[in-house]
Amino acid sequence: MNDGGDFPRVFFRLLGPPQIEVDSGQVRIPPGRQQVILAALLLEAGRIVSTDHLVDAIWDEDPPETARTQVQICVSRLRKSLAATDVALVTSPPGYLLRADRESVDVHLCDLLVSRADEEARQGRGAEAAALLRQAAGLWRGPALSGVNSPLLSPKAARLEENRTSLIESYLDLELGLGRHDRLIGEIDDLVRRHPLRERLRGQLMLALYRSGRQAEALDAYRRGRELLIEELGLEPGKELRALESAILAGDPLSPPESRVEARSPVRPAEPPAPEPPAAEPARPAAADPEPREARPRQLPADTADFVGREEWISSVETTLTRPGNQGRAVGVAVIVGRPGVGKSSLATHIAHRLADAHFPDGQLYCDMRGSRDDPLESSEVLARFLRALGIPGQTIPEHRDERAEMYRSLLSDRRVLVVLDDAAGERQVTDLLPGGSGCALVVTSRSRLTGVPGANLVELDVLPEDEALDLLHRVVGPERMAAEPAAAAALLRTVGRLPLALRIVAARLAARRHWSLASMVNRLADERHRLDELSHGDLTMRASLSLSYDGMDADTRRALRLFALADGPSQPGWIAGALLDDHRRYPSDLLEPLVDVQMLDVTGFDAGGEPRYRFHDVIRLFARERLAEEVPQADRTAAAARLVGGWLALADDANLRIRGGDHLFHHGTGPRWQPPRALAEAALRDPMGWLESEQGNLFSAVCLAADHGLDELCWNLALALVLMYNRRGYSEAWERTNERAMAAVRAADNRLGIAAMTSSYGFLYLDQRRFDDARRAMLDGLAAFEELDDVQGRAQCTRELAYLDQAEGDYESALTRCARAYRDFESIDDPVGMGRALTLSGHIHTVTGSVDAGEADLARALVLYERTGDPRSRAQVLRRMGQVAQVRGDDRGALRILTEAFELLRDLGDPIGEGYLLHDLGRANVRLGRPEEARGLLGRALAVREQIMDRQGGAQVSLDLARLLADLGETEQAAELEARAARFTPGRGDGGTVAATR
Repeated sequence: MNDGGDFPRVFFRLLGPPQIEVDSGQVRIPPGRQQVILAALLLEAGRIVSTDHLVDAIWDEDPPETARTQVQICVSRLRKSLAATDVALVTSPPGYLLRADRESVDVHLCDLLVSRADEEARQGRGAEAAALLRQAAGLWRGPALSGVNSPLLSPKAARLEENRTSLIESYLDLELGLGRHDRLIGEIDDLVRRHPLRERLRGQLMLALYRSGRQAEALDAYRRGRELLIEELGLEPGKELRALESAILAGDPLSPPESRVEARSPVRPAEPPAPEPPAAEPARPAAADPEPREARPRQLPADTADFVGREEWISSVETTLTRPGNQGRAVGVAVIVGRPGVGKSSLATHIAHRLADAHFPDGQLYCDMRGSRDDPLESSEVLARFLRALGIPGQTIPEHRDERAEMYRSLLSDRRVLVVLDDAAGERQVTDLLPGGSGCALVVTSRSRLTGVPGANLVELDVLPEDEALDLLHRVVGPERMAAEPAAAAALLRTVGRLPLALRIVAARLAARRHWSLASMVNRLADERHRLDELSHGDLTMRASLSLSYDGMDADTRRALRLFALADGPSQPGWIAGALLDDHRRYPSDLLEPLVDVQMLDVTGFDAGGEPRYRFHDVIRLFARERLAEEVPQADRTAAAARLVGGWLALADDANLRIRGGDHLFHHGTGPRWQPPRALAEAALRDPMGWLESEQGNLFSAVCLAADHGLDELCWNLALALVLMYNRRGYSEAWERTNERAMAAVRAADNRLGIAAMTSSYGFLYLDQRRFDDARRAMLDGLAAFEELDDVQGRAQCTRELAYLDQAEGDYESALTRCARAYRDFESIDDPVGMGRALTLSGHIHTVTGSVDAGEADLARALVLYERTGDPRSRAQVLRRMGQVAQVRGDDRGALRILTEAFELLRDLGDPIGEGYLLHDLGRANVRLGRPEEARGLLGRALAVREQIMDRQGGAQVSLDLARLLADLGETEQAAELEARAARFTPGRGDGGTVAATR
């Protein structure tokens, strides 16, 4: 590139839409033929391109008679566009030559960076090589040659895209070799989702997960890749990927090299390492599992890319957060307060990201406390969220707030974790969430001055200083426009009061309309001056500022803003725009992007499929709701709400079907479903239970939205669709809130089937909470209602749960009678899951009452039914009961085999409670087989799992069995210690645990 002179610097982009960038902005090249010719010349920069080649690039095999003349005209126009630069486009028979420095073309600059990276790698400088490759990959601004319609150039564009992926794979190889595996997991996982058939990427993901201590997830990544390759291509994975799986299964270290980088071309495809196979060892069921690992949550929202200034505040907060761990025992607490739109959340998140790795390596917890809304979160609910993030299963979280706070402080007592509480309402919300160890720290943001938080450094955030406000405007609008109108830029800052939110909105409009001058924007704001002068007085002036952006939108974008206000929740997927506007395009998030462009809507992250997620700023949400109420008729609001709830319901139905292996055990109701685009649904539901769990905030909000709009059928349909997730993941409080809203809605509408369904849901909830008397009353009421409606499915479900209650109280005869009745009802509607549940319970009852043959027969029939549906959790439950039957018969080897199979099923589901029970069962089975060392290992792992999830009663039971074993081995001192520890807790009834784990 040139070094100044009389010409501006110029840079050509082909890795994305074709662009010419100069100091003063962009040189516009009209789409169509001129862009095709420019792309063809730039791809061969410094070499002659024949006229015939250019003709073929434009018209392929059917050029008009005037083709060469039209090429000449296009070249002439390109010359005029390039006249202000030092780049020459000259005629050179048999065509044309573009004389441009190769470093001024992104495609060729990429090649140069790759060559430099190759040399760095050969010299053993892996970090430098990786950085150069990242720089090369960062040149892309979208698909190569995007918008260039040329069959001749399309293969070149495809090769460039393949090079991009190879670049990424190469720098990932280098960085994995440098031991950066834990930082790369999220990036590689996203790449694998976008390129699911690339074995090199999948091997890199497996390696990163395994080196981060996540062996099960690494193997799951291999399993999913293998299934996809077989399904899509009919092929098994390559030998390198298979070898990597074998090494992970064997527990090979696979440690990264400490000081060496393999000297190969960075862009040469590299497969995952294939270590030597391990020496053969005797098979030991379940004993090769790694020990449970401490959860390290990473919950921070994305940092702000163009964050400016605030150095004084950053220094103050960082000093507060990092000093206590070194100089005292108190937890560092910083409270950032200020008016709406002043940037409190952005500052807190920015500081948290700066400190995360160096000062708080054990994790970062984050929660939006909703303090500025009508329904701020209770500290008890936030404690439950944080405990789950720290690895505690829902079923073992205490019911009372004080007990949750004690568990939370205990978990953080010896860790270095940063907690961020965004938008707190008051001191009471915060005090229960103070961490328990001096290595931790807490950041709080609030619109109120929280002077009552113990030991807090109160930081009051004001509007941006003038220089920082100018810097922000400079970054968004562009330096050339700022330099051209310095007086107008200063006037613009005064007009919007240097409030970051208002300034960003105005800057976004200027960036979106490059033909507007800054002075014209000042003039547009002039009519609102009196309201903007009142900026420090609250909503009225914010409303005026927001109206400026609102008025600048087209009609469709304004409608999207209004209707998006119906959605409430932490963040929203893009498909809801299609539901709200009843638009069935493939990518409905396109309807929201104009709102993002003017910063009226925030992108908060990306979902599992790589699609963006959106959220209103609090103040903008209020503004949008006002516009919704004033401009959209009630009938239209209700119709949009019905589509939105129907979309969530359609996805929840699909998720449950995938989990259950069929359409079983559910009352669907007649609420109208709205189907999101199939491709987006498939991407979201790759992990159906994970999707239900991650979206539960939005799903509950949809239940409330249906209730608020009188959509009672949709309301109870969706509430019931959440029961499976609430039950299996232990979200009893959320379950109860959902039931309350849905029951109120169906009672108000006198929806008899809805009332019956929600009554039975209460019964399931009470069973999960071990409130057996309440559960029996609810199930009897539900049974009566379903019988009155002649609803066979509802009757069968209530009957089966009443049978469970009977056996829990020792009334085995009544329990068996009800099991038989429930089975007949389930059979009449061909519900194999319901039939299996009835048989599993009757089989267990027969076994414990001495009718072992009958019990074994029922369990065998249940297993056949579950194999038909493919639900692994149900299969694991019945296999555990079959293992117990084998033990009753004295077939300890058979019991060990069956219990091992059940354990393998549960381990793949990530169910630590179930794993704990089965490890305990396996330990007992090995004791009976006279294998004390194997039993000792299994019982020790069972105890570790119970302690990890803070299941004290379950841990006491395991401790007693382990103590007996150690005593028999002569280790009396350790045995006595275990017995003393177990004596401090009273074991629960039966074989322990929650109803969810045993029922």
